[in-house]
Amino acid sequence: MQKDGDLNKQTIPLPNAAPGGSAVRRNAAFPDLLETFTPGINNIYDLFYHGYKVSKDRQCMGIRPIIDPVTRKRADHYEWETFEQVNQRITWFGSGLLDFFKNDLQYTRLDQIPLGIWSVNRPEWHIAELGCAAYNEYIVALYDTLGPETVEYVINHAEIETVVCSKDHVLDLLKLREKIPQLKAILCLDPFLNAEEERAITGWAVEKGVKVVQYSEIEERGKRNPLPHRHAKRDDLACLMYTSGTTGMPKGAMLTHGNLIAAVSGSVQANPTLPTDVELCYLPLAHIYGRLVDLVLLCGGGSLGFFSGTVETLMEDMLVLKPTTFPAVPRLLNRIYAKIAQVAQEPGPKGALLRWAIETKLKNLQEGRGYEHPVLDRLLFNKINKQVLGGNVRYIISGSAPIGVDVLQFLRVVFSCDIREGYGATETAAVCSMTMHADSRAGHVGRPAGCNELKLIDVPEMDYLSTDKPNPRGEVCIRGHNVIKGYYKDEEKTREAFDDEGWYHTGDVGMFDERGSLILIDRKKNIFKLAQGEYIAPEKIENIYAKHPIVAQFYLHGDSLHHSLVGIVVPDPEGLADLVRSKLPSLSGLSYHELCNNKQVTKAVLDLLTQVGKKGGLRGFEFAKAIRLVTDPFSIDNGLLTPTLKVKRPQARKHYEVQIAELYEELGAADGSTAATARL
Repeated sequence: MQKDGDLNKQTIPLPNAAPGGSAVRRNAAFPDLLETFTPGINNIYDLFYHGYKVSKDRQCMGIRPIIDPVTRKRADHYEWETFEQVNQRITWFGSGLLDFFKNDLQYTRLDQIPLGIWSVNRPEWHIAELGCAAYNEYIVALYDTLGPETVEYVINHAEIETVVCSKDHVLDLLKLREKIPQLKAILCLDPFLNAEEERAITGWAVEKGVKVVQYSEIEERGKRNPLPHRHAKRDDLACLMYTSGTTGMPKGAMLTHGNLIAAVSGSVQANPTLPTDVELCYLPLAHIYGRLVDLVLLCGGGSLGFFSGTVETLMEDMLVLKPTTFPAVPRLLNRIYAKIAQVAQEPGPKGALLRWAIETKLKNLQEGRGYEHPVLDRLLFNKINKQVLGGNVRYIISGSAPIGVDVLQFLRVVFSCDIREGYGATETAAVCSMTMHADSRAGHVGRPAGCNELKLIDVPEMDYLSTDKPNPRGEVCIRGHNVIKGYYKDEEKTREAFDDEGWYHTGDVGMFDERGSLILIDRKKNIFKLAQGEYIAPEKIENIYAKHPIVAQFYLHGDSLHHSLVGIVVPDPEGLADLVRSKLPSLSGLSYHELCNNKQVTKAVLDLLTQVGKKGGLRGFEFAKAIRLVTDPFSIDNGLLTPTLKVKRPQARKHYEVQIAELYEELGAADGSTAATARL
């Protein structure tokens, strides 16, 4: 199925480009848009069943069992269920759910009923999803970290009457009961501690008019009376996935089974799963990226090991599981990069040897000789792979946000494995384009997936035109079998994002290079203009600053009243302490909070970030001219982050309005503004 194709001719342009746009481009290896990678796949259960036929008696889903209920300590091994066992549980859950809907909730219609899922990643998450697909229901994914306001909105908007959730969220739902009046039932994933806890929770639920049933009971019902599958069709809804918008309430993307099948097919075409592959399931399953990579793995018959539920134990899970594939996000890869780069800067023979080895391999990579080295890998880099990733990783995919060129190339040579960068959105079922195998270049997101086509349309207000020479530039638009038809009960937002020809307008600005690969160069949706007329894409600048280990989080602010940019920085405590020890040793005795409020420390951090910006190629007006160090991280709880950890810009602007005003006052005449106009 996989076709690597020609690196120098990654796409083919179709004739008759429309005015104001580039030629439509398709994957050169798959010019006819893929709907499926093999006949007979009509829903996501069929994707799982394809893997089942390959790996029936192989391990499918596994967890690290808890060996101490008091400390919650986990075992140093995984316990597995086979594809055969998981397949049985899918049938049991789907059958039990139909029985529950019919006999307990008295439903007369038994298909396309929404089921909410609110939990961290665990086998039951996928079993519930696939059980719904096997019996033509659909799921609505709730982020495990959603606040009560958003949970209330999604449950009401999606008209959810039954929610599968972990025990902690049972109480959250009962507290919200008056605001979610249509809620009828909660399927609790976790057993009650004792009879007293069960009586307390179920008694409270009865008072609220809600049924609380154990998830295990649903499976037991289906086990006693398994029903024939009522398979969903490609056009049927597989899930509503609410996009974590940075402004307002999220939009419900309507993902059909056909959308997900096409997206999996495009991914399989780019990089097939092997039955021997093992993956750590830690990316949130309420986010499309996590769902897609898991479906790709399962349809190839690979094994899915679930993380222990906390970020703190993530790397420990990696070392126990020893995965072969590693889906990642730049936020995590940047931290890994920073730690390894720090080791490489150590004085003495060890640091010198590692620096020389990295430089040697980077030179080889730049000259097209690949990321492997027969001697250096055996002496150095295989050990690093083993210490950080478990030693078996052959393939890493980075998605959800851009990754720095230097970070990507560094990790390629350090881990001696194939690292790709992908690009997509919820609206495209996580897929749009991906870099090709053996492509040693970085800074682009490759060719279109085999399931979709791309074009660029003019953005005249930013001087990006499809007629630009030598390469066309413009807003990236995507059309294909993986692209959704619109947002649930929101025609206005659908019309804003999708045109009459089915193109999804991403808001990202891109360029096709001479090989036909896509380079993302700007952002249309979050841009703003400074007083002198320069357009700013803040996310690009924030990503450059965030590559330095001293930056834990960064929010960049600017507006049309000012000539300069300012920033709010949450510094990494260890990184800040290291900087103070080297630059301001007399202040080393101060606490983290005291350091963040010290003007000398703030200036030292700004000077450091200025050097980072220069190295990252920022233009003069793109530098933050003043910063404020703050100790409280941006979080979902304080309303400054989306569930996918993107900064909510309007909320951050409001939250830090006093600090921002003070920064502009400090800039004073250098910014050309007055204290009066500095106020937001």
